[in-house]
Amino acid sequence: MLIIEVTNAREVMRERIGPLGDRLIGKVLDAEAQVEKALIQEMEISFQEFGIEARILSVKGPQLTGEKNLKFPVKIREERNVHLSD
Repeated sequence: MLIIEVTNAREVMRERIGPLGDRLIGKVLDAEAQVEKALIQEMEISFQEFGIEARILSVKGPQLTGEKNLKFPVKIREERNVHLSD
């Protein structure tokens, strides 16, 4: 199992939407969810190219606490099953 924590979602969205849109981050726009959605799309394509079937979940809740601890109150935001097409 892989766990990927995006640590600069706000900065990525700021670059993508510019200074005017920066005011929307956190109010109307969930930067973390948007970046995760884009990553899921890219991962799905890459997984299919490599022949990998997977279940990718975007969840809200898990938090890294220190270097070796993870808390898991989980709310699934998005789920995608990657299947190989014949």
